[in-house]
Amino acid sequence: MKRNLLCMTAPVRDGFDIPCHEIGPSSSHPAIALVAGLHGDEINGIFILSRLADFLNSVEAGKYPELRLVKRVLIIPAVNVLGVNLRTRTWPFDKTDINRMFPGSTSSETTQRIAYAVLEATKRAEYRIDIHTASIDFEEISQVRLYGPSDDERATARKFGLPAIMERSLSPVFTTTMMHSWKAWPGESFVLRVGQAGTVQLQHCQRVFRAMVSFLGKIGVLEGVDIAVEDEDVCYFDKPSAHRVFAEKAGMFVSDRSVGRWVRAGEEVGYIYDSFGGNVIEKVVAPVAGLLSGIRRHPLLFEGDLIVRINKKG
Repeated sequence: MKRNLLCMTAPVRDGFDIPCHEIGPSSSHPAIALVAGLHGDEINGIFILSRLADFLNSVEAGKYPELRLVKRVLIIPAVNVLGVNLRTRTWPFDKTDINRMFPGSTSSETTQRIAYAVLEATKRAEYRIDIHTASIDFEEISQVRLYGPSDDERATARKFGLPAIMERSLSPVFTTTMMHSWKAWPGESFVLRVGQAGTVQLQHCQRVFRAMVSFLGKIGVLEGVDIAVEDEDVCYFDKPSAHRVFAEKAGMFVSDRSVGRWVRAGEEVGYIYDSFGGNVIEKVVAPVAGLLSGIRRHPLLFEGDLIVRINKKG
């Protein structure tokens, strides 16, 4: 069932809605809540969740007779609906970041009311998933991010079957994020990081879509899922495992390397060219052997910009 999570008015245009999908048997709260589009330029997550909603609605309609949705699923494909329409990361009117407005309020500015509605709809779910991407300049491997996780969350994270799990501490600075608000409630909370902002990267999206369907099967929400055995191991990385390479010179960075591949220490991963002369001014090499988990995709860069992130396997 599609419904509006929040209906809002605007000063000189028609009102706008934040729609969501509630699919599966009626219950007091969803078994799993999935959210994307807190930032309007993070299109991969919006695409994944809209396709997942279509798939689960088709299951409910009997188009997949071998499958049965046995628990309720809440999907909010795009929170920042105006940001998506205007292709902006932040809320267009006041440039605020909705993911810095939690836990929100019913009587404050627009983005705080949005945050409040999203939190109220999702906080009681047994599993909560927030899908993000890296920036518009940087691509990351599809991964599970854990923030100050419990042992149960560490175990559950492996059920996604994505190639990397990245653990981070729960920052005392970012206390106004949705993840921080979720952690105050019983249940398990996860961030999925998927590719690069500003576009749909079909390979990333298809992989995460399949991972989500498999995950729903493994947690007992969707019965009848044929859960394939993953060909690769899931690698678990903590924050100290990340090794970053920064540009020593400004110029144009070019690389044909794909995220998700393993590289050797000293291996060439790209070059910085002089933007006018065309000559190579810096060869970028891997400082350690490990997983190429992120790489800059916007070619123009300044001295000190992040180029590559490699996670060393413990």
